[in-house]
Amino acid sequence: MIHLYTSPTPNGRKISIMLEETGMEYTVHTLSLHKNEHKTPEFLAINPNGRIPAIVDEDAGGFEVFESGAILFYLAEKSGKFLPADPEAKSLVMQWVMFQIAGVGPMQGQVNVFRNYASEKIPYAINRYTKETNRLYTVVDSRLSRAAYLAGDEYTIADMSLWPWVKVADVAGIDISGFPCLRDWFERVAGRPAVRKGSDIPPSLNESEKDRNERISKILV
Repeated sequence: MIHLYTSPTPNGRKISIMLEETGMEYTVHTLSLHKNEHKTPEFLAINPNGRIPAIVDEDAGGFEVFESGAILFYLAEKSGKFLPADPEAKSLVMQWVMFQIAGVGPMQGQVNVFRNYASEKIPYAINRYTKETNRLYTVVDSRLSRAAYLAGDEYTIADMSLWPWVKVADVAGIDISGFPCLRDWFERVAGRPAVRKGSDIPPSLNESEKDRNERISKILV
């Protein structure tokens, strides 16, 4: 049994999608970021960095894993799925997972913060992070013009790592309509039953824009 500690965020959805894809048994523990449940002593004992997602593998003696990329690799190795055994093929998967973690996530996240939640609108910051996010999506679009999936012909954890971020790109003002290969890939991945189910675990919050803005502003403090 895998215990998943998560919230309705792109990084959290990576793991619920992976768990649905593998068919592994898991229990969801939804943490309220608004209530700082990711900063409690109990959760910090699992992830000292106080961020979601994190997992506890009950079948491995309560082994704890944090950081979304590390969790994806752990679950792939444990299940024997969505990560090739061949060293070169595995390296390709790793490269694209790292590309998302080190590039798309941080840059798109900063666009979202400065565009939607910063108390002061700073044009330089908004323009800089928007430009860099679009550049990264250009790289992805080019890659997907030559391969069905990020790491080649097979769907892997690399695709699971990126897809939830593309799903919310519009929230950050990023328009993917200008990236035809990326858009086609997004729709194909979206059609997978496990992706449809996992991308709504935990369910998105049903709240007004005002409540959402207040919640996010408190999280960013």
